[in-house]
Amino acid sequence: MKLLCILDSVEFPLAPTPAIARRAVALLAQQGHTVHFLELYNGSVVPPEYPGCTRTLVPFADESKMNEILEFGNSSGTPVPLRLAKLCLHPAAAWAAVQQIALKKPRRISAAIRAIEQLDKQHHFDAAIAVAAPYAASFALAQAKFGGKKASWQMDPYAANHSYHAANAYQKETALCSALDAIFIAPAMQQYYLPDAPFAAFAHKAHVLDFPSLVPCPKEAANKAAQNQQIHCVFVGSLYPQIRTPHYALELFAALNDPNVTLTFVGGGWENYPQDLLNFYRRILGNRLVVTGPLPAAQATEHLSNADVLLSLGNSADNQVPSKIFEYFAAGKPVLHLAKIKNDPSLAYFSRWPLALCLQESEGVGQSVQATLRDFLHQKGHCRLSFEQAQQLFEQNTPQAAARCLISVLQEEPS
Repeated sequence: MKLLCILDSVEFPLAPTPAIARRAVALLAQQGHTVHFLELYNGSVVPPEYPGCTRTLVPFADESKMNEILEFGNSSGTPVPLRLAKLCLHPAAAWAAVQQIALKKPRRISAAIRAIEQLDKQHHFDAAIAVAAPYAASFALAQAKFGGKKASWQMDPYAANHSYHAANAYQKETALCSALDAIFIAPAMQQYYLPDAPFAAFAHKAHVLDFPSLVPCPKEAANKAAQNQQIHCVFVGSLYPQIRTPHYALELFAALNDPNVTLTFVGGGWENYPQDLLNFYRRILGNRLVVTGPLPAAQATEHLSNADVLLSLGNSADNQVPSKIFEYFAAGKPVLHLAKIKNDPSLAYFSRWPLALCLQESEGVGQSVQATLRDFLHQKGHCRLSFEQAQQLFEQNTPQAAARCLISVLQEEPS
């Protein structure tokens, strides 16, 4: 099969979604299929290459600068007039904003359409798959003149997304589904394809594909044994206003205040919270509280590998599971999951992980909760499972499982 895979890392070059998909799709090249990546990127951070795959790079430095200056539409932060004044100093970014906001014709979509059509004329692909979110690539594929099957791999919802609200979102997603031949969805998104749900008419196109982020950790890091009694708890990921927040974790560890327990946050999102948020907790925890901010992938992985216990922060939405939890399982380490809602879809995965403790934010930080957490950290903190054990528990979350699902669906004959 000749496959075109369209990836978008313009807003967030280090985002997990394109990396997860790239790794899984690249396996198809090893199996004898032709794989070409169309990479929409920010013009500076060049996506990695994979053996046996070809690619086309389309830079969007203008949109990247636009997003940076407009602060991704964040309602807090710099006053809007000041953002617009700054935007005027960057003509390319300003024109990108006019196209996207005023004219409702984002350059990323129009440029991606042209690239898809040009590549299809050259290579005559059997199928194309656009990875979301972001959804620009999926909308571009839906509109493009393309001779093969069209598919969208949706790791995050669009219309039902809780972190942003696009205008006429359900109408747009309905039109998108109509134009596609196949839709790959995360398990938590199945609810939208059930009878009487918004996309019930497209249930025959929907195929469940779980996050394929279960891959081995570096051996020297995964097998590192603790040499002392200190327990390092580490969160690796991004924070989002209202969706995934640090407050309960900070309150919990401050209440525990165990001199042998450290808490580290690796990743971005802190700009969405007051600058003095951490002051109170630092007065209690001192240097046992570390916030690194965003780090390159290799450094973030190093923090994950050196952790004793990994911290998972649950979302406030019931339709999204953090893909990072499968990297946690691959590391073979104990995981403390803090759930924001009773129907957190991550809980089903943690119920299968022998080294997991799940606490509900609604439980608070009282003495009984502290005792449960203290026992878990000190009794399980240095326990480990092998990658092979994790693979047995979560085989559907391996890149190999994703590659099998993708090629099986894309090679199906139309009914």
